[in-house]
Amino acid sequence: MEQVSLEQGLARALARIGLPAPADLSRLSGGANMESWRFTAGTEACVLRRAPSPEMMAGRPMDHAGEAALIRAARRARVLAPEILVELEPDDGIGSGFVMRAIGGTPDPAAILAEADGEVLIREIAAQLALTHRVDCSALKVPAMDTALALGELKGRFLSYGGDRPILALAIRWLEQNLPEPTEPRLVHGDFRLGNLLVENGHLSGVLDWELAHLGDWHEDLAFGCLTVWRFSRPDRPAYGLSSIETLARAYEDAGGERFDPLRFRFWTIYRTLWWALGCLQMGGYWRAGHDRSVERVVVARRTSEQELDLLLLLEELAPEEERARALPPPPQPLAQGPGEPSGAEVLGAVSEWLGSAIKPLVSGRGKFDLAVARNALGIVAREIALRPAAADAALAADLLDGRADLATPGLLARLRRMALSKLSADVPKYPALALARARWEGN
Repeated sequence: MEQVSLEQGLARALARIGLPAPADLSRLSGGANMESWRFTAGTEACVLRRAPSPEMMAGRPMDHAGEAALIRAARRARVLAPEILVELEPDDGIGSGFVMRAIGGTPDPAAILAEADGEVLIREIAAQLALTHRVDCSALKVPAMDTALALGELKGRFLSYGGDRPILALAIRWLEQNLPEPTEPRLVHGDFRLGNLLVENGHLSGVLDWELAHLGDWHEDLAFGCLTVWRFSRPDRPAYGLSSIETLARAYEDAGGERFDPLRFRFWTIYRTLWWALGCLQMGGYWRAGHDRSVERVVVARRTSEQELDLLLLLEELAPEEERARALPPPPQPLAQGPGEPSGAEVLGAVSEWLGSAIKPLVSGRGKFDLAVARNALGIVAREIALRPAAADAALAADLLDGRADLATPGLLARLRRMALSKLSADVPKYPALALARARWEGN
C-alpha cells in the first residue's frame, strides 16, 4: 500500500471524529503480525494499528471490532490500555484496524531493563495482570480457549510444517501427558510481555497489543511474559527480565490475583514456548504464500531455534542423571576457507559489508530497520554455510511424538543438545540464553 493511499484513508477515518488529516506518518519498527503507524492529527499524537489485507486476519478468533470493544472494557476496569479514537471502515480503503491516542513511554526492552527498578516494575506488572484477569467480559464476544483442543491444533500445525523438529515433538508429547484440569476462565491478554508494555520514568504507563486476548487459564499470561525470549538481555531474571518468579507470584496475589500454582505455570511456560516456535515457523509460510514478501518474515521464521533451545532447557530434567552427564557429540567443523575463489559465506559477507558501508548512510526510519533485518538474513545464511548445523530429523521427531523414544534413550539428550546449539549458533548467535546453554552443556 502506497503511503499516499494510507494518508488518504486515514484522513477519511479521522474526519469522522473531527480531527484533521494525518501528518508526519511513520511506520513503527517490529510487529510480527499487525502494522503500527505513528502520526499527528492537529495537536493529537496518535497510533494506527491495522491489518492491510484480509489474509493477515485469517484464522484469528477475534476481529478488530471485537478487539476495540475489549480494549475499551479493559480501560473501564482501570487497566492501562490505550484509548480508541476511531475504528477503520471498509470505505477507508486501508484495511481493518483502529486509531488510538498515543501513550507516553517506551516499549524498548533494552531501555526498560537498563533504567527501571525491577522490583518496582514487577509489582506494577503484577497489579495490571490482576486487573486484566478481573475484566468483565460477559457483554463481549471474547473467544474461549479449550486447552486440549488448542494443543491438538498446535500438533496439527507442527505436522503441517513438516513434523521434522525433534525438540518440538518432545514438547508436544510432554504437554499431552501433562494437561491440567480445566479451571474457571478469566480474561487472558495473551501477549503480556516486554515489548508490548510502555514504561515512562520507570513506571508502567501502557498495556498494548490485545489481539490475542481470550478466556482461559490466567497462568498463561504470567508464564508468557516470563519466557526466556522475552527476558532479552537478562535471562538470569526469570520474571520479565526484572525479578524472580516468586516475587511476581507474591505480587500478583497481593494485588488481588488468585493463588499461584507452579505446576500450571510450568505447563503454560512450555506450551507458550512451543506456541511461539510454531508462530515463528508460520512467518515463513506467510512469505512463501506471498502474503508478505518482506525479509523480516523469513528472518523471524529462523528464530524457531531460540525456542528449541529454551524447550530443551525446560525439559532436560526429565532425563536420567547419566544422560544429563553424558558428553555432547563434537560440533560440526567450519568449512575451510582456501586461498582461491571466495566461498558462498564470504560472498554473503561482502554483500553485507557493502550494505553497511554504502547503503546504510542513505536510509532512515523504517528503511534503516529493514536494512538491519536484511543484513541479519545474510548473516544467517553465511553462518549456515560455514557451520553446517544439524538438519531437521522427521524420523526422530515421529519417534518422540509417539513415545518410541524419550530422554531416557541413551545418547538422545546429548544429540538434541548439540542439535540445538548448532542451529542456534547459525540462526541467532547473540541470543542471550545460548551462552548459558553452552556453559551448562559444554562446560565452557
